[in-house]
Amino acid sequence: MRKRAIILGAAALVASSVVFARNGAPMPSAHRDAIVLDTHIDTPALLHVVGWSIMDRHSLSVDGTQVDLPRMRDGGLDGGFFVVFTEQGPRTPTGYTVARDEALMRTIEIRDMVARHHEAFQLATRADDAEKIVKSGKRAVFMSMENSYPIGQDLSLMRTFRALGVTMMGPVHVGNNDLADSSNPDNGPEWHGLSPLGRQWVAEANRLGILIDASHASPEALDDILALSDAPIILSHSSLKSLADNPRNIDDTRLRALAAKRGVIQINAVSSHLGVPNSPGRAPARTLLGQPAATIAELRAQRATVLKIERENPAPRADLDHLVAQIRHAVALVGIDHVGLSGDFDGGGGIDGFDEASDYPKISQRLLAAGFTAEDLRKFWGGNVLRVLREAQARAEPSAVAGM
Repeated sequence: MRKRAIILGAAALVASSVVFARNGAPMPSAHRDAIVLDTHIDTPALLHVVGWSIMDRHSLSVDGTQVDLPRMRDGGLDGGFFVVFTEQGPRTPTGYTVARDEALMRTIEIRDMVARHHEAFQLATRADDAEKIVKSGKRAVFMSMENSYPIGQDLSLMRTFRALGVTMMGPVHVGNNDLADSSNPDNGPEWHGLSPLGRQWVAEANRLGILIDASHASPEALDDILALSDAPIILSHSSLKSLADNPRNIDDTRLRALAAKRGVIQINAVSSHLGVPNSPGRAPARTLLGQPAATIAELRAQRATVLKIERENPAPRADLDHLVAQIRHAVALVGIDHVGLSGDFDGGGGIDGFDEASDYPKISQRLLAAGFTAEDLRKFWGGNVLRVLREAQARAEPSAVAGM
């Protein structure tokens, strides 16, 4: 009888520390108690789609989307960095103008989403905003710029975007630009790192308290950024080359250098970045996913076509084992203070077991089983990125950010 009582008591204790998300995934108390932020959310690309709303529950199998408010609640996702993405285009005055206007429109769309749904979301422009917003029951919306192509050759635009709420910027995306070489260049290196203008871009980011994101930068550009930046930097969605040889990934030597400068890597949940190559037979699906949709009906039609292509071309995907192996290797190499996670959702991310915003507790469950502590999860999910953002903002020149 006494043994049975002990077993029942233990079961009650476990039950008290775990709740279950709508999808049945256990949500440990350590997950609930952490500020859970994803550092690269591409969902703003959907905000203009007619008939699609971030307030509604959507389905990955129906419209292919991965993040909305109901699923954020299911997964205990407290917010993150909503991406202002601009694809690299012509490096001409017209190209710069078009890119600038697209980025301004995307920034306005994010701010409009927050304003229209102020009961659920709140714009965060300082690291310390996150805790206050989460305590109020809302989701924290930071903004990041993926690819500084919209800046063109006019660094004064960095202050414009910072004043609008952008707190993180990356210099480059796919293809070199006027600031830096890309990890995926069109025709090899151009600058062999940062350009002269890119070096000024780093100084201006430091002056404005903007957190620099070196994901998509070439290894040499990362070296230059680490050498030049007075503040810690982040890789907002990158993985480890030692476990998956992909040009987007970082080698162990550079990971140590990143950590030595107090920076953070956010392991990226993309199959090809985790060691499972893209299937050639699915190339049409990847092309289709890169096409913008104007309406939710178009999104659904795209998803139906993608699923058909995938059925006709079965191929393996990365899974939680691949992702957790990356996390554990990074932590073993540089410590928990320098590691976090990005799903890269609605931008190409998603693996078996971690495919939408309701799935974040699965990561916590796996990490706790691997011996991570509640304090480790607090750092991993939000503490680390907020630390580097706080340090970047603390180094801002007061006169440069006056009135922001």
